[in-house]
Amino acid sequence: MSEKKRKKIILEDGTEFVGTGFGADKEIITEFVFNTSMVGYQEILSDPSYTDQMVVMTYPLIGNYGMNDDDYECKHPSISGMIVRDYNDEPSNCRCTESLDSVMKRFGIVGIEGIDTRKMTRHLRDIGSCLGIITEENCKVEEALEKIKAYQVPHDAVQRVSTKEIYTMGKKEESSYHVVAIDCGMKENIPRMMVQKGCFVTIVPWDTSAEAILNMKPDGVFVSNGPGDPQDVTATIKTLKDLQGKIPVFGICLGHQMISLSYGAETYKLKFGHRGGNHPVKNLLSDKIEITSQNHSYAVKDESVLNTALEVTHVNLLDNTIEGVRCQKDYVASVQYHPESAPGPQDSAYLFDVFTELMNSWKEKKNA
Repeated sequence: MSEKKRKKIILEDGTEFVGTGFGADKEIITEFVFNTSMVGYQEILSDPSYTDQMVVMTYPLIGNYGMNDDDYECKHPSISGMIVRDYNDEPSNCRCTESLDSVMKRFGIVGIEGIDTRKMTRHLRDIGSCLGIITEENCKVEEALEKIKAYQVPHDAVQRVSTKEIYTMGKKEESSYHVVAIDCGMKENIPRMMVQKGCFVTIVPWDTSAEAILNMKPDGVFVSNGPGDPQDVTATIKTLKDLQGKIPVFGICLGHQMISLSYGAETYKLKFGHRGGNHPVKNLLSDKIEITSQNHSYAVKDESVLNTALEVTHVNLLDNTIEGVRCQKDYVASVQYHPESAPGPQDSAYLFDVFTELMNSWKEKKNA
């Protein structure tokens, strides 16, 4: 690392934290959230769902196993930054190709270490996710609060992180299914896992129309995770509405929220969201408990599902929020959490089999 500089965090309620900078050396205003995962900082750093967010890592030691070429979830990370207790710039890992600090410098991602992340996490839990600034140590609180007040929260995050061109994964001639994946900020491990399940995956931009998707003659459609407020992604919601009853659809995280919106349900912002690798979810269909990987700020309103064609399939056991829905007649299913689990437990990997079963059932119906 180059010479360390003292940096200050000032939250919109005036709370201050002082630490030492690493990664990119710049001032930034963004939303502050926390993640309780014990491992997986590389996957978190490169998850497009964290676009425009500064993540407080509750696990105290970050950077100790470095960064490696195989574990990125996107090629151009768009997270605002990371706040850590202890940063280790001398990684020990046979797969390591680069340090976390050098990656953050290359992509303009801000880091700050030496923060009491336990105290900061408890504060964010109490007041909720909020805007804040990372700036120079001598910055006055009044000046920082004026900057935060003038900050305009962006609403184009999905548009920025979605693919601009259509591309494919897997080998068509060796696959049992053709899936069109709508990229709203998709983690790369999702199509990788679908390929392992026998899918040839065509990845398309977030605003691809239902007509264009159906012209590709897929066996199913997947709609991905991604950043921001689901209500901002009107083009994708329209596409999902236009696809209802015409093709099997499976969604994850933001995709789950947009599927729910397309059926007339409503979403709302959680106080501090769900971010971590240890969230218990109950599958109401099997009566089993899954430990899940999660990363979201929004959830589907319970009462808003009642007058739709959807039924709730999964619930979060920590706060009883909706974690999954389905529409049997339309061959649609979605979950709020991450079955691709990068990072996280493998309890929910079966959901990719649920998707292939939907496609099989749809084929049988068409051929009957």
